[in-house]
This record gives sequence, structure tokens and C-alpha cells, in this order.
Amino acid sequence: MSSNSKASPADITPLAAIMAKLRDPETGCPWDIQQDFASIAPYTIEEAYEVADAIERNDMPALCDELGDLLLQVVFHSRMAEQAGHFALQDVIDGVTEKMIRRHPHIFDEGSDRQHGHAQWEAIKAAERAAKEPDGSALAGVAKALPALLRAEKLQKRAARTGFDWPDTQGVIAKIEEELQEIHDARSSQEHHEEVGDLLFAVVNLARHLKVDAEAALRDANAKFETRFRSMENAAGDRFQTLKLEEKEALWQQAKQELASQ
Repeated sequence: MSSNSKASPADITPLAAIMAKLRDPETGCPWDIQQDFASIAPYTIEEAYEVADAIERNDMPALCDELGDLLLQVVFHSRMAEQAGHFALQDVIDGVTEKMIRRHPHIFDEGSDRQHGHAQWEAIKAAERAAKEPDGSALAGVAKALPALLRAEKLQKRAARTGFDWPDTQGVIAKIEEELQEIHDARSSQEHHEEVGDLLFAVVNLARHLKVDAEAALRDANAKFETRFRSMENAAGDRFQTLKLEEKEALWQQAKQELASQ
């Protein structure tokens, strides 16, 4: 870690200057110059996931590196916006600074109630959304680009605030059973598509009621499957693909037991 990292306050201007040079129409990097918001957006999403991955692995050097990559995305978008005459990096910084102060009156306003800070945060967010959203729905503003599981959870939470929610998990479990039956009854690929989507939405609802992060739970399930599958492959070696399903199932059960005992 360089000594510059200990400077206070943090100085983002060198990074902004580098991006300005990269985006210079005359002397900049050809690749950087030709990018636009749409072409860079996938990289922004990817960097956010790489931050989450570093946190999941508790890898602090990697987290430092990935946060830098994510910060670069903010600077990149801000520079493109400035060149197009929309806003500059300082506007981004000023805007989020003002927003944090505005949404935390229980911290920055001495006369505010510190015990109900989260409720105040939600009320202020709702008021801000209502002020700028022509769409008056309780679901307005839930970004369509969010991962599907996360968006389902956010939609459900918004609906729940209006009182449209199951009172307990029993109703959700019954809904899951109903969706499973509808998948069984489906006759066309389009019906299967729709009913599987309904089932996934209902499972996210159950996770929400159980206070389980559906995205994190599925990510952990993916990791568990990958670990067990790789264990099967290692146990069978080159002959894995030629094994019968029953033999692979036996290896799967063996992998489950071995990994559970570790």
C-alpha cells in the first residue's frame, strides 16, 4: 500500500485527470474515446459483482483493487457526461453528499429522533421518489436492470409496504406448491416459461419472509454445487463422462458426505 493511501482527505483528482487524458479526442486512447454509456454499463455491473466476490472471499487486497476498478467506472461515466454537457464528476460527488445529509436528519440535525433513523430514511426516499417520478405506483423506480432475484425482492418489499403481503410463511409455501402444480399442468413451452417464472418469484417471496438474501443463497448454492461436482470429477478422473447416471449419483452422494465431514 502506498503512502498516498494515508492522505486525508482522499484526492480523486489524479484519477479524474487520467480519465480526461484517456478521453481526449485528439491524443487519447482510441478504445476509451469510442466508448459511450451503453458500452461501459456492462463493465460497471461486472466490477460491482467483482467487489461482492472479493467481500465473499474476505480478500481485502482484492477488495481494495476491485473498489478502485469500480471507482474508475464512476469517473469514466462522469467524464463522458461532462463531455456531452450533462454533468461533471464534482456534480456527482456534491449530489451524493447532499443526499446523505438530507436522508440522515437523525445524524446531521440535532433536533431529530436518532431512534427512528431507518424509518426517516425510508420516508425521505419515498418523498424524493414521489417528487421526481411521474409514475405514482408504489413500484415506481425499481430499476429494470437489476438481477432478476434482487428485483423480485425489491418489488415484493414495495408491495408489502402497501399491505399487499402474506401475513406469514404458510401462505407463501402454499403458493409455491400451487406454482409447482401449475408447472406440472403446463402443456406448452410458453406455459412452462411463465409458470417457472411464477415459481421463482414465489421462492424469492419465501426467502424474503424468512429474512434470507435470495441472491446470496443462490450464490452459495452455486458454489456448493460446483465444489461437489468438481469432487465427483476428481474421483472419477478421465472416465467421468462415460459413467452411468447411477454411478455419477453414487459419486455425488460420496462427495456430499466427504465435504460435510470437513
